[in-house]
This record gives sequence, structure tokens and C-alpha cells, in this order.
Amino acid sequence: MFDNLAARLTRTIEKLRGRGRITEDNVGEALREVRVALLEADVALPVIKAFIEAVKAKAVGAEVSASLTPGQAFIGILHRELVEVMGGPRAGFSLRAQPPIVVLLAGLQGAGKTTTAAKLARWLIERERKRVLLTSTDTRRPAAVLQLERLAQEVGADFFRAGPELPPAQIASAALDEARRGVFDVLIVDTAGRLHVDEALMEEARQIDAAVGASERLFVVDAMAGQDALNAARAFAVALDLTGIVLTKADGDARGGAALSVRQVTGKPIVFLGVGEKTDALEPFDPERMASRILGMGDVVSLVEQVQREVNTDEAARLARKLVRGKGFDLVDLKGQLEQVQKLGGMGSLLDKLPAAAGRQTMSADQGDRAVRRQIAIINSMTQRERRQPGLIDGSRRRRIAGGAGVQVQDVNRLLKQFLDMQRMMKSLKGGHLKRLMSSFRGRLS
Repeated sequence: MFDNLAARLTRTIEKLRGRGRITEDNVGEALREVRVALLEADVALPVIKAFIEAVKAKAVGAEVSASLTPGQAFIGILHRELVEVMGGPRAGFSLRAQPPIVVLLAGLQGAGKTTTAAKLARWLIERERKRVLLTSTDTRRPAAVLQLERLAQEVGADFFRAGPELPPAQIASAALDEARRGVFDVLIVDTAGRLHVDEALMEEARQIDAAVGASERLFVVDAMAGQDALNAARAFAVALDLTGIVLTKADGDARGGAALSVRQVTGKPIVFLGVGEKTDALEPFDPERMASRILGMGDVVSLVEQVQREVNTDEAARLARKLVRGKGFDLVDLKGQLEQVQKLGGMGSLLDKLPAAAGRQTMSADQGDRAVRRQIAIINSMTQRERRQPGLIDGSRRRRIAGGAGVQVQDVNRLLKQFLDMQRMMKSLKGGHLKRLMSSFRGRLS
């Protein structure tokens, strides 16, 4: 979402390298670049003005310590101000109310509200160990109710369905009664979608809120909507006294302006980001981590947390034992490692969380993801014996494997060469070689 903005800011910071002091002249030049970058990212003009003035006030005349270059000092100032613009310290999502906690979702039609309801339910079930009940009050679109019911089954939540003849506020009230009887921790209420800000539907949302006494009132908005997203968010904030905002489609080609503007324009924090179509593609929004990503500093903390959640520790320990012995690494193990990359969101997700320097590579993230999928398909086309004993794979077997995977024989050859290179490297690390390598790393890091 922030690729263009990050690239421009990185070039701006590079221009300050080698200066002994940040002066009004060189910071003025840098801030002109920052202003253009923010304009291109579709950030609201009042937000840009306030941001530039705050950075300038703190940057002009700032001394550079012995351990910092002007570029590093400037990036520190930019980071602090970006965090402030996006909401200061992480606001989070409150689960402290008396259960069942009611979460009301509102938003324009097409913003991904129903999918967000399911994503949020899954997040609460898996991360917070909560029992979740979902319901839809969209009496105008039966398909939306059916969609949410099916998604509830997919994520492991319960679903409350009421007759379409009931008014939306009564459906929500009946769902709350069911949540109390069933001892649910959280009730998520999905309201009717809107093509635009409609006063009648706004009043309906207010009636639903009054009927259930929602603890969290979240506005779901499409990150690709640009300035329209801000106008809608402002209107909903007035009508519903929102507690937070969910920014969807943050993995798309949006320029990032909504994320940088919505907090300042509405006064409401972003609490979640939708980063994909799958039901597990929801991330709590952290202004500090997002500012780090924008400035090319990566988000290694999020990457570590994701690895802890997704990586099979038993499988990792088994592979580590093979590495220590220096033998036994085969194509089954390679396939397992490739699938772990996919579990972590693919190459794009991994590179997005790495610092800019570490994330540079010769191929794009999309090319990397295609290569991973192709390699898994090739391994899937092999017999179990071939995966365990790659030395058996001769010319005729390579042609059969290529045909089964829908690739060229050269692709099979390339995979096998890469595998043999990895196997040789791992054999070289066995025993004392591995120990000496680890000692060398420790020495460099100390």
C-alpha cells in the first residue's frame, strides 16, 4: 500500500547523507520532496500541512550525534511524526466490557464489511480464545445474510438468523438475548451496506446501536477509496460515535492516503487492517510498526509474531536435527519449507516486513510467489520415492514430472540443481562446521 511513498521518502533521506547538520536549507529541500510524496499518496491537505510544520519545527537545527548521520536523524523525526499522525501509541481493541461484548460494524456497500465480520470473529477465536456469535441485520439483501452464515461456519463462529420480517433493531436485540443465553463472549453485528451516506440507513444504525448498547462501533472503509473514504468516515463518526476504523484492502494498490489521514480527519483510531481476501488476513493496526514500514525500516516484530503463530515448531525441530547430522534433507523437507513461506503470506508479505536493505532482491514479490507455487507443483508431481531419493530422477522421469506439473523440463532441472546446492551446503554445516559458523555469527553480533 505504501510502496511509492516509501520509495520517495527513502530517496529524500538519502539526499541528507553526508551532511554534518540538518539546516533550514537542506531540510526545506527534503520537506518539499516529502510534501510531493504525501500528495501523490492522496493524503488530505490539512494533514500534510500539519505534518510538514511539525517535522520542520523539530528538524531545523537538530544536532547530529556521533552515532547518527543527518539522514538517520531525519528519519527518526519522520518516524515519530508519522506515528503521531496515525494515532500515537497503539489504541488497540477493547475486550474489557462485561460479556457479551457487542461489536457493531457499519460502512458503505462494497467496503468488505461482511468479510471483515468473519475475519474479526476468527481473530477473536484464534488469538483471544473467545466464543463468538455473528448476526446480520441486512434485511434488504438476503444474499449478504447467507454469505455471513457460511463465513461463520468457515471460521468456527456461531450464527444467529432471525426472520427477515423483523426490523433490524429487533434482530440485533434478539441476537444479544441469544448471546447471553449461550454464554458467548462477543456478539458481532453486521449492519446493512450503503452505496453512499444515507440518512435513513444512518438512523437504522443508530437504532441498532441503541438496542444492543454496542461497546465497539467500527467503521469499515476501503483503503482504495481515497478522499471519499475520509468523507464517509467523517459522516459516520458524527452519526454513530465510532470507537474505531477498520481499513480494508490494505494489500492492494491503494496509495496509503486514507491510513495517514483518517485518524487526523475523524479523531478515531484505525484498529484493524484487512490485508487479503482470506479470513485470516486481518492485522491489528499499530501506528509505530506502520510508520516503520513506510520508512523502509520493516516490521520485524510482526514477522516474528507471525512466525511464532504459523510455523510448526515440531517440524522445525525435526529439520534442525537433520541439519546437525548433515544428512537426510530431501525434497519432502524442501516442500515443507516452501509451504511455510506460503503460510506466512508469501514473498510479498515477508518482504514488506523486512527492512528495505534486507528486502531487496532481483525478482519481484509476485515473481517469487509464482516460483514457489511452481516448485511445489513440481514436487507434488513426483512419487514419494523420488522425493525421498532425488538421485533416482533421470531424464525420462524429469519429462514425466514436468508434464504432470505443467512446466518445462528446464524448470524441473532448475529445482533439482537448487536442491542439490542446498543439500551440499547443509552437509558442509554438520558437526563442528555448524558450531563454528554459529560462533562466528555470535562474534559479529556482539
